[in-house]
Amino acid sequence: MTWDWNAVRDFMPQFWHGLLVTLQILALGSLLSFTLGLVWTLLMRTPSRWVRWPVGVVTEFVRNTPLLVQLFFLFYVLPEWGLTFSALATGVFAIGLHYSTYTMQVYRAGIEAVPVGQWEAATALNLPRRRTWTAVILPQAIRRVIPALGNYVIAMLKDTPLLMVITVLEMLGRARLFSQQHFQFTEPLTVIGVAFVLISFPASLLLRALERRLVR
Repeated sequence: MTWDWNAVRDFMPQFWHGLLVTLQILALGSLLSFTLGLVWTLLMRTPSRWVRWPVGVVTEFVRNTPLLVQLFFLFYVLPEWGLTFSALATGVFAIGLHYSTYTMQVYRAGIEAVPVGQWEAATALNLPRRRTWTAVILPQAIRRVIPALGNYVIAMLKDTPLLMVITVLEMLGRARLFSQQHFQFTEPLTVIGVAFVLISFPASLLLRALERRLVR
């Protein structure tokens, strides 16, 4: 087996397109998962069990079913019910929804880690409930969970190739298409592997540095 740099050169335009799609999925999926995760957490803390019970059932179901199954369901089953979305939109929603059930647990842990004295102080000052959450509890909780949320961003990055099964041409999808067209598999797949390492490893180092800074 010989390494063909010409194949790498020919693949690079496709790679940049795939990288752009991957980063787009990652950014939008992360934003959705962080937002939905916080919504799930706040709903689970409401006094009404008629709110907590449905939210708990939905999040447990999503967390305990594979992302791949969810992708197939959203992309191939929902259109039979008249709900049709683009492959990219479906992929972003699926990955954001799936990981929101994990970020929900991160937020929950962060909120529970806020000292009880903070709640008591807010009550003593007669702060409205909304003001207590936005000015006292959430700023402290989110600061504690930023490193954990960052770990899920890396996990989402590594799951983006799954979107290839619903025709989203991210990095691996572009590499697979190029390989089938040119019968050269080693070079494009190696480029993709190196790209994932070059994105994930610096991100993990950044998260460690951020965690140390937040601890101090």
